[in-house]
Amino acid sequence: MDEHHIAVRRSARYYTIGPNDGAARELWFVLHGYGQLAEQFIRVFEALADGTRLFVAPEALNRFYTIGVEHVPANERPVGATWMTREDRECEIDDYVAYLDAVATEVLEPFRARGALPRITLLGFSQGTATAGRWVARGAIRPARLLLWGGFLAPEIDLSAPDQPVRRTGFDLAIGSTDKLVPPDRLAAEESRLRAAGAEYRVIPYVGGHGISRDKLLEVTRALAEGA
Repeated sequence: MDEHHIAVRRSARYYTIGPNDGAARELWFVLHGYGQLAEQFIRVFEALADGTRLFVAPEALNRFYTIGVEHVPANERPVGATWMTREDRECEIDDYVAYLDAVATEVLEPFRARGALPRITLLGFSQGTATAGRWVARGAIRPARLLLWGGFLAPEIDLSAPDQPVRRTGFDLAIGSTDKLVPPDRLAAEESRLRAAGAEYRVIPYVGGHGISRDKLLEVTRALAEGA
């Protein structure tokens, strides 16, 4: 049996909140977690939408029903999306990095037309943290700030390499005190890896679990502003 790959054209979607005319001072790319949809995920950022920020939420290319057919009828089953699985891993990563680069190119066009690029923040939540890190490591995005919320960098990113774009970016880890997916031992192991590589990072703790709420987002954003 031989495995083959073929490049195909397909449609992808993303959502925005804020001015799309290139006038925003800040541009946030926000990457959702496993089983979420961009339309739902971006709503939490309405709390920061004051007219000076543009939020862009690309949706992962792979959608699926999050509940089995034995539980509810097909037309009632909720739908989520995932950035990748372990199957055909490298192709999945290449595809979503190319897709995210294409989104960024389109979104930045009005800013380039005005001759003034915005300050870029890249936020990844849960599964989106690995996606965000890989986008910086493999793609064209160069954010002023990389915020990993409820997750870590992908393990294969070599932060010891001096030319690693993630290393030059610097990043923050927003970790909830009761986040069961990021227990203290996992955070300790990740910090040990980061320190060994000489990476510059900050841990921003908050009271809460695995999720982003309006209050938690405002809390973390204030902490980032104070530490900038």
